[in-house]
Amino acid sequence: MPGWCVQLDSPPNLSPMNISYPQLALVEKSIIAGLNFPLQDVLKSAENMNQRRSDAERAMLLGNNYKGKVKIIFEDKLGMKQVETTIWSVTEKYVLLKTGMQIPLHRIHEIRI
Repeated sequence: MPGWCVQLDSPPNLSPMNISYPQLALVEKSIIAGLNFPLQDVLKSAENMNQRRSDAERAMLLGNNYKGKVKIIFEDKLGMKQVETTIWSVTEKYVLLKTGMQIPLHRIHEIRI
């Protein structure tokens, strides 16, 4: 499967494909349980929120069928981070990872497949 990504909530006047995040902290899955996630959604538009859910579900199929890993760019109370992992399930509010950890869907900026 070729690599691709969907950029969500890009700054004005910039094409989504031209956006890159600054160097993000790559975190281990094991620390996710100890992170503090605010209640506010990191995305502003309903269209981007729907796209995020679609990307999460697509990534789940990749993980379940091919054991494929994805990069999840998310934001906790202290700032943006990324994790490379397999998504096993997507619920209404959470993305569940291979290790049993979960990330609130509303705190995910992007899922790179």
